[in-house]
Amino acid sequence: MLSGKVALVTGGTRGIGKAIALELQNKGASVIITGTKSIFESTEGYQYIGVDFSNREATMEFANKVKNIKPDILINNAGINKIGAFAEISLEDFDQIQQVNQYAPFILSQAVIPGMKEKKWGRIVNISSIWGKISKEYRASYSVSKFALDGMTSALSAEVAQYGILANCVSPGFIDTELTRSILGDDGIDRVVSQVPAKRLGGVDEIAKFVAWLSSVENTYITGQNIAIDGGFTRV
Repeated sequence: MLSGKVALVTGGTRGIGKAIALELQNKGASVIITGTKSIFESTEGYQYIGVDFSNREATMEFANKVKNIKPDILINNAGINKIGAFAEISLEDFDQIQQVNQYAPFILSQAVIPGMKEKKWGRIVNISSIWGKISKEYRASYSVSKFALDGMTSALSAEVAQYGILANCVSPGFIDTELTRSILGDDGIDRVVSQVPAKRLGGVDEIAKFVAWLSSVENTYITGQNIAIDGGFTRV
């Protein structure tokens, strides 16, 4: 399904990003992943590149490499979050979240488009969040970044669809990852599950399989969308 395609997955060392990288590889793609460490031991057959997206110069340097790589598929998955009361958010924290969650996907999307135009084919999937479709208290910085990502995807898709490039957002809900469990704890997970119509957490494989499909030759007409995979949470 993806034989001969080159895929770049940012933040691909764990959780959702790792699952996406594995699924793309299983579908036949050659996969490049990024992480924040300079060296990552367990690459599982991927090519690994270390980059800190909170550093603008490092992001620009990496984007120049990406222009030469010319990936067919870009998955902007890397992201950070920090919860805080609105009036107490520091500009430093706010800027860092926008840098990683918003600026990096923007500059990397710019970097891949020329190569995709040459091939007249490309797929960009931006991993957003339910907090980029709805929001709640203490999520201002994160929601700003994810709502912006949705807006960017919409504008981008309108511009590049004519070249065979499809761009979408996928917005995971509460997904069963190590990070989710460490943040929420058992009691928090029980509270969350009670609010999800499906009455369970989502699995990373459920996100990965759909992202892989959106990234594939089988997706020929879906673009500009922000699709929630959340067990119905954002619809009730």
